[in-house]
Amino acid sequence: MARIRLGMVGGGADAFIGGVHRIASRIDDRFELVAGALSSTPEKARKSGEALGLDPARSYGSFAEMAEAEATRADGIEAVSIVTPNHVHYPAAKAFLERGIHVICDKPLTSTWEDAQALEQAVAASDALFILTHNYSAYPMIRQAREMVAAGEIGALRVVQVEYPQDWLTETIEAGGDKQASWRTDPARSGAGGATGDIGTHAYNLACFVSGLEGAELAADLHSFGAGRALDDNGHVLLRFNGGARGMLWCSQVAPGNENALRLRVYGEKGGLEWAQEDPNYLHHGLLGQPPRLIRRNGAGASAAAGAVSRIPGGHPEGYLEAFANLYTEAAEAIRAVQAGGARGEAMGLLPGIGEGLAGMRFVRACVQSSATNAAWVAL
Repeated sequence: MARIRLGMVGGGADAFIGGVHRIASRIDDRFELVAGALSSTPEKARKSGEALGLDPARSYGSFAEMAEAEATRADGIEAVSIVTPNHVHYPAAKAFLERGIHVICDKPLTSTWEDAQALEQAVAASDALFILTHNYSAYPMIRQAREMVAAGEIGALRVVQVEYPQDWLTETIEAGGDKQASWRTDPARSGAGGATGDIGTHAYNLACFVSGLEGAELAADLHSFGAGRALDDNGHVLLRFNGGARGMLWCSQVAPGNENALRLRVYGEKGGLEWAQEDPNYLHHGLLGQPPRLIRRNGAGASAAAGAVSRIPGGHPEGYLEAFANLYTEAAEAIRAVQAGGARGEAMGLLPGIGEGLAGMRFVRACVQSSATNAAWVAL
C-alpha cells in the first residue's frame, strides 16, 4: 500500500500528543508526514516544520492556509491529523472536510456542544472520513473483551465499572505557566468539562465500546479541588444504561500516586472481565463457580480479534503507542477503501468517529448539568 500523504495541525516541537500521533502514523509505514501547520503562531509553526524536516513551502502559518493550499496541489495531503486544544477541533476539521481531505482528530470532539453539532453537519456533507482517536479502544485485550461480551460469554450485562485516575493536576501547575495544564483548565479552550472532558470521555467511551451499551441517564458530582481552578478535576458519575445495566465512572486528575490508571470491569449474569491500561496485555476473566483465568495477549485463549491488532511475540509488552498505531493503520485501510469507491460506513469498521464524538460531548454536557443541580439524574 502506498503511503498516505499526511498533514498535521498542531503538534509542534514541544507538544507531547503531536509526537505520539507522528510515531503512531509511522509504526506500520502507512503514512508520510508532508505538510503541517504545527503551531498557532506562524514563526513557531515554521520552526517546528523545519525541525521535522518538512519542505518549508509546506510548513504553513495556519490551518486555513494549509487547507486551501494543499487542496490545490496534485500531490496534496490526503489526510490530516488535528492535535490541537479542543476549541480548534471544529474549525480545523471543517476546513479540511469541505475540501474532501480525511480527518483524524484527537478527542474530545470539540469544546462546545454547538460546535459538535456543526461538525456533525460538516461530516455528513463531506465525502471524507472523520476519525476520532479514542486510542484505548484499539488495545488487543479490549478488542477481545468486546468480542467476548458480544458473544454472551459473561451473560446479560448487569454492572459496568470504569475509573481513570491521574495525579498530575494535584497542584495548580497551570498557575506557573505549564502549557498542558493551562489550556486543559481553561474553559475557553477546553470546554465545559475539565477532567470530565479530558479523561472522563475516554473512560465513558471505553465502557460503551466494550459493553456494547449506550448510556440512558446519569447523575454526576463534579468538583474542583485546585484553588481557583475553573473546571472540574474530579468527577463521580452514576450511570444507567439502555437495557437496565448499571454503572459507575470515576475520573480524577488529583489522585496522588496514580499516573494513568484507566481500569474497566464488566459483569454479567454468568461472569466478569477486568482490564487495566497500565498492565494492558492481560484480561482477567471470571465465571461464576469456576476458578478465574488470565488471558494473555498472545497466549492460550487469546482471540483473533486480539491477534489482529498485535505485532510482537508474547512477553513483549504492547501498549499506548501501538494502540494509537492500530487506529492509524485502520484509518489508512479505511481511507484507501473509500478512495477505491467503498462506502464510508462500511470502511470505518470499529474506528471511532462522529457518533462516538457526539456521545462523549453528550456525556460531558449531562455531567455538568447534573452536577449543577445537586447530582440530579439527567437524560443522555
